[in-house]
Amino acid sequence: MSFNYHEVLEQNISLLKKEGRYRYFTEVERVSGSHPRAIWNSSEGKKEVTVWCSNDYLGMGQNLSVQKKFAEVVLCQGTGAGGTRNISGNTEQLVALERELASLHEKTDALVFTSGYVANISSIATLAALFPDCKIFSDSLNHSSIINGIKQSGVDKVIFRHNDLKHLEYLLELEPSSRPKFIVFESVYSMEGDTSPVAEIADLARKHCAFTYLDEVHAVGMYGREGGGISQREGVQDQIDVIQGTLGKAFGLMGGYIAASGNICDAVRSFASGFIFTTALPPAIAAAATHSIRHLRNSRVERDAQKKNVMYAKELLRSSGFQILKGDTHIIPLIIGDAKLVKSIADFLLQRHSVYVQPINYPTVPIGSERLRITPGALHTEEMTLQLVEGLCDAFDHFGVPRNMPRENYTAL
Repeated sequence: MSFNYHEVLEQNISLLKKEGRYRYFTEVERVSGSHPRAIWNSSEGKKEVTVWCSNDYLGMGQNLSVQKKFAEVVLCQGTGAGGTRNISGNTEQLVALERELASLHEKTDALVFTSGYVANISSIATLAALFPDCKIFSDSLNHSSIINGIKQSGVDKVIFRHNDLKHLEYLLELEPSSRPKFIVFESVYSMEGDTSPVAEIADLARKHCAFTYLDEVHAVGMYGREGGGISQREGVQDQIDVIQGTLGKAFGLMGGYIAASGNICDAVRSFASGFIFTTALPPAIAAAATHSIRHLRNSRVERDAQKKNVMYAKELLRSSGFQILKGDTHIIPLIIGDAKLVKSIADFLLQRHSVYVQPINYPTVPIGSERLRITPGALHTEEMTLQLVEGLCDAFDHFGVPRNMPRENYTAL
């Protein structure tokens, strides 16, 4: 009897559905100039909804000058890059983008990838493998891209408890000073909404001769005097060896990058297969990204508007009886703790209140910590926020979920 490949696949998909972890795509059309309003293509036709789970935090994907730059370069150079950077895809727009990113983070150089995910996997795997007998120290809540980069590197690793400086120092002290040590952590943890003690980790790294790699994807554009992230806000960019970021969130485009010394970027450029064998970002995307970065380096309007909207949303949620995770960022997690229930609440919000927020479940978060992840942006209004909170109140009441559900059983592992 031959092996039934399709049956195995169907069994695995059926299990996901049974556990409530199957991911249904919601078809949403972004409308230029209307963000965070969008059009939901439902089974009953098109319907306007308000998006509360977008990573276009500052609305730069809707910025008219960024759109004009994108269109201008498309009409001049076409839509594609034509190849990898090594063959035919290296353009003046990419070079200018890397210079802008290096300047933003006060580094010698920068290197652009097709996504933040690829940037992490390629850079971490490559650099760690180049350091003989390297050991990686990774925060327990690090992103999947970091985890996969560590796996690909093949080097020894150890996990330190989330944001636990004492635990990290204890682990570092177990290693001889001569051994290469590679600390990987994030500045803003996207599912918790908290920040890491960047300056303190940098101090520990210096004390124990460790190399630092900081993921700033949920911070670039939004924090720091020019949008350089938490490390810029804390004044420690110069103490971090590699700063990794994305162009696909606050900057409103797509792509990822690292900013570091010339030697570090050259090593990744020369050895990382995820860079060498991937088609380059198109010139139009690179040019528009550069334009977006320059705009945010000189404008506080978007950051100030988002900060105000985040504070208002948190205040309204708390005053309505909701218990949200403590955090000083733009990310507001509402822990539900059940995959099927969080999906039902999300569907209810979309269908009854025209509020679009995606359920977050395993493997993005641990089983038992399923949640709604709300991200107020610069372009949300007070009216939209009231609509969101009214919808949440109705949904929680409808499903019998207490708004002040105890969170003592939830721990950020």
